[in-house]
Formats: sequence, C-alpha cells, structure tokens
Amino acid sequence: MNRIGINLLWLVPGVVGGSETYTTRLLQGLAERSNELDYTLFALPQFGAAYPELARTFKTVYAPLRGRSKGARVIAGENSWLVLQAARNHIDLMHHAGGTMPLIRVSRPVLTIHDLQYLFYPEYFTRAKLAFLQTVMHRSAENARLILTPSEFTRRTVIERLEIDPTLVRVVPHGIAPSPAPDPGSADIRQRYGIEGPFFLYPAATYPHKNHLVLVNGFARLLALHPDASLVLTGAKGWREWSTAKSMESRLAEEIRTLEIQDRVKRLGYVSYGDLDALYREATAVVFPSRFEGFGAPILEAWTRGCPVIAADATALPEVVGDCGRLVSPDNSDDWAQAMSELLEDEAERERYVKAGAARAREFSWLRSADILEAAYAHALETTL
Repeated sequence: MNRIGINLLWLVPGVVGGSETYTTRLLQGLAERSNELDYTLFALPQFGAAYPELARTFKTVYAPLRGRSKGARVIAGENSWLVLQAARNHIDLMHHAGGTMPLIRVSRPVLTIHDLQYLFYPEYFTRAKLAFLQTVMHRSAENARLILTPSEFTRRTVIERLEIDPTLVRVVPHGIAPSPAPDPGSADIRQRYGIEGPFFLYPAATYPHKNHLVLVNGFARLLALHPDASLVLTGAKGWREWSTAKSMESRLAEEIRTLEIQDRVKRLGYVSYGDLDALYREATAVVFPSRFEGFGAPILEAWTRGCPVIAADATALPEVVGDCGRLVSPDNSDDWAQAMSELLEDEAERERYVKAGAARAREFSWLRSADILEAAYAHALETTL
C-alpha cells in the first residue's frame, strides 16, 4: 500500500482561515471512506487539540514546533524535520496542502494552491510577504508533480499566471457534510446577541479583499427602506497576516460611525461553531461581497442550513453559486441595497434560493471531494515525471 504524507506544518488552527476549513474537511471526507492509501499527517502540536478526531483517525506525527514563527516552520520544520520524517516513515508521496513547498524535495510532491490573490491585489500584502510569495509560489508550482486547486477559477489562474501545463493542474472542490442538527444551546441566539428583526449575516474577518466597506454602505441605503433590518458581522479582526488589514479594521469602524448605523450593525467577532450555525439558520441571507475568493466556503455552510446567499460576481464565486443565489457587483453599494431589499420583500424569491442552494450544496459532499483527492494521489503516484 502506498504511503501518503500530508504536510500540515502551515496549519496554525484558527489563524489560516479558509485553507484550514478546506483541508480539514477533505481529511474528514477521507476519514469517512474506505481508503486504498496509507496516510500520515505531519502537523503542529496544536492540531491534535483542535481536531482530536482527525488526529485519532490518522497516524499523526507532531513537529517539535509551536508554529508561532513562520520562519521556524519553513526552515526548521519543512526543510529539515519533515525531510527526515518522510524518510523514516517511507513516504511515497507528500501532499503540501498549504500553497507552498519546501526547498528540499520530499518524496513525490503534490501541491495545493488555494488562490493567487497576491498577483491581483499586491497592495493587500506586506512587502516581506509579497516578496516571499513572488519567489516561492512560482518555484513550488514548477516543482510539483501535480497541483490541486479548489475551483476552476484558481486552476485557470495557476495555468495562465504561473505558466503551468494544464494537464498538471486538477480541481479538488470544497466538501461539506450534510446539515448538522441545530445546537439546542444556541436556541437563544437572538437574545444573547441582542439581534432584533430581520438580519443579514457576513461571516468574514476584516481583511481588505473581504470588502466590508461596500457592504456597510449598501446596508445603510437599505435602512432607508427597512429601518428594522440588522447586519451581523462575525469573524476575527483581520490583522494577523497583513498590516493593511489592521488599517481596514479601523476604517470599517469609522465608516459605521460616519454612517450612523452603529445601532443596526452587530459586530460579534469570533463566535463558536454552534452560534454561527444558529446565525445561518436565523438570517434572512448571507451576504458575501468579497472581491477575491479561491472558492468561498461560507456559501456551502449557508446553503446546508437553509440560508440563501447574495454573493459578489467576482473570481470563483459565480462558479460556486451558479444560478442558486443572487450575484451582485462587488463594488456597487446600490446593487447590494437592492438585492437585500428584494429578499426582504419577496418571500417566494427567497424560498426559491433556499431550495436551489440546498440542492447545489449536495453536489459538494466531502466524501465526493475525498474521492477526487484520492484519485489525484493515485494519478500522481503513477506518473513518471
């Protein structure tokens, strides 16, 4: 049986965002199926605490690192410790699931590239991070035996912008489990957070590309027609990775004050999984105005909980949403106000999107995604590149 290693040294739980969600759901899909390959996870110690079931299901080898320093993870982790562990565990193929690969080649390398946002919005990155990505991403893509992407949009971008042979790039879409049973402990979600009337939900950290400013301006216009509506924002303050994100956090707070809509905008910050589940179920719709997404996992989360979606007509989002949600220009606040207003006023239209979204979400089961992933591994093992 071929041995597959999965490099998770980049995965600092609660920090890396959508790539963490994507990868752990793929692992959950692998865990629930009969596997023809032997898997070993190479992870930081905190991975086991964050995902105990995955750590128990798969053989998991923990690096002697805490993950606080990216330099330590790359130099001491991927380019030394991981190389040694791959040899000790007789790994045939190493999947680098975080977007880049170490300088030292470890077994047959497969690479996941989640997105190439730095090529489109370099101003959102620090000089140091931009220089790192410009150097490492292209080299990693050229050295990979196979590249995996979450969407056809990202696949095309990798092929065109990194000049990669199309036969070496495959889509492994996001997967999600069927809707879980509602958490009884979150039945009082409105009361605990002081939410009254109909509300729209945007679950996203305040990174610049998430486009909160256009959304709050559209919402301010909506209030002229529906003064009882609320906007609920969840997600951590986005300043861990990009200094520009800290500036965006300040700009968003100032914009809300300037528009004088503080009493109708609920900024909840990070909320538990159970609370987010309850918010999805209660919301009139999820609004997702992001300018750049490699996929857009919250769309699937909303659909599996009976919540319709209004999303930006940009990057991978139209591919995911199709005609199962409302697509709006990411930069026109009037259009966002109109789309929100129509879902508040037209219950039949809202219900149509609820049913269409639920059907669309069933196409993205994590078992199907795991099947596609394992087929990609088998293909990479068979090639002679």
